[in-house]
Amino acid sequence: MFVFENPVLQRELLVNLRTHRAFFLLALYQVLLAAVVLVAWPTDEKLDLTQNPPSARKLVDLFFLGQYVLASLMAPSFAAGTITGEKERKTYEMLLASPLRPTAIVFGKMVASLTHLGMLIVASLPIIVLCLPLGGVSIYEVLAAYLGLIVSVVCFGAIGVACSSYFGRTSASLVVSYLVILPLVMLGVLFWTSLEQEGALRLNLAITVIPAFGIALVLLLCANAAARMLYPPDMGSEGKEVVDLDREAETAVGLVIQRDQFPDKLFAPPRRRELMADGANPVYDKEIHSEIFSQGTLMLRLVIQISMLLAIPLMALLLFARSHLCAFYTVYVVVFNMLVGPVFSAGSVTGERERQTLDLLLTTTITPWKILWGKLVAGFRISAVLTSFLLWPLLLATLMVPQYWTNWLAVLSFFAIVLMVCLVDSVVALFCSTVFHKTSTSLMATYLSLLILYVAPVAAVLLMGILNFSPETIDASRWWGVASPFVAAISVPLNADLSLDGSEIANVGDLSLLAAYFGVSICLLASMMGIMIWLFRARWRVSGD
Repeated sequence: MFVFENPVLQRELLVNLRTHRAFFLLALYQVLLAAVVLVAWPTDEKLDLTQNPPSARKLVDLFFLGQYVLASLMAPSFAAGTITGEKERKTYEMLLASPLRPTAIVFGKMVASLTHLGMLIVASLPIIVLCLPLGGVSIYEVLAAYLGLIVSVVCFGAIGVACSSYFGRTSASLVVSYLVILPLVMLGVLFWTSLEQEGALRLNLAITVIPAFGIALVLLLCANAAARMLYPPDMGSEGKEVVDLDREAETAVGLVIQRDQFPDKLFAPPRRRELMADGANPVYDKEIHSEIFSQGTLMLRLVIQISMLLAIPLMALLLFARSHLCAFYTVYVVVFNMLVGPVFSAGSVTGERERQTLDLLLTTTITPWKILWGKLVAGFRISAVLTSFLLWPLLLATLMVPQYWTNWLAVLSFFAIVLMVCLVDSVVALFCSTVFHKTSTSLMATYLSLLILYVAPVAAVLLMGILNFSPETIDASRWWGVASPFVAAISVPLNADLSLDGSEIANVGDLSLLAAYFGVSICLLASMMGIMIWLFRARWRVSGD
């Protein structure tokens, strides 16, 4: 019932492995890993293989770290929609009524979601085999690294399945999964790099401690997901969970959102109990008061609590103990908005399609511009308010640390960068929601677009530094990230000493790169808004008429 006669597992495997996405991801994954090996391949004319050349070990470490990050970021995209997908397809109630055990359902869902990712990892073996003759690493370290990689991916998949059991939408499940998984990925990278010179210790930990903790975590998460399916919440029409906001507030653990009190009403205003004012935008009113929070506030509460928990040590280290690194706290805020901000806009138009209400909306007297700005402002408002909670430590540090007083222009630049990121992320998510037909596809396309726009240029520059490219080449390549807020944050000049220990640390920055970031972002916003208005007017409006 669990493996060979599990209809859920068989159905999911057939569906997942026969899609065009499966073949495309397999080819893309291999190309990316092969490109990393090709770029990092030692350029020495002669390699003394008896001395374990450091360039060969650097190549193998870079290969495994690249594969670990790629696989870890891909795991939630496969697993976070396993159960929420049933709810969105309105088949969840039928699944609960089947004679299958909840443990068999969860097992089948998780195994099927991770099988394709496991194929990608196994398919990378021929590439790493090419690196073994270079020396620098033993076959046992390779096997231990693959064991740790597989255990990590299974753990991240179990986190995605557990989150999927708590939410009614794949977008909410996906963003919470990423918020939980990203710190674990960073810890994994830190573990691997910090023990680079301790091969025996790293090998022992990778084959004993990590698998033991990983298996225990997977069992606990799967048991929790199965228990929720055994005793599900109240189910309404079409298998949707019945969410009572008052009851949810009474039983909530930790943070409680009061929608009629400040500051909660800034991002979660209460339902309207009076008539709308004349001239008000009904689309914006519907989105901000009812649509976004129709499935409860669990996702919001988890997002706020996890982000604030992570912000506390980063605030203490980057804003107070090492003030000259304050730009990296802005980087953390940008990463938070990259994960959370698109959720509130990526389903703006696709949600109308999935509810089959888009045609009705297009036949109303509401203009395309009103529809667009209503949905955009609603998503941007929630994203900006949630992100602003993480900017209070920066404002507090500016008031308390005297070294910031002479750098108030830099602080304003950090605030401006975060505000621009909130706007760009919301517009990109709305654009993807306009182009695609499913919310999950729209959200993944948004994340992929932001990764290419924000992260890819920075990763390329870091890779050049690891591979010892010339300083001139690295300096010129910084302009690749002219649209990246990470590059903009690092380019903010600090005109005074921000270190608290008396050492002279200065950052001259690059005002031209900072100004170029705002210019490119404004052009990008104008282009996407123009395309969306054209689509609403020329394509859908004509076909609707």
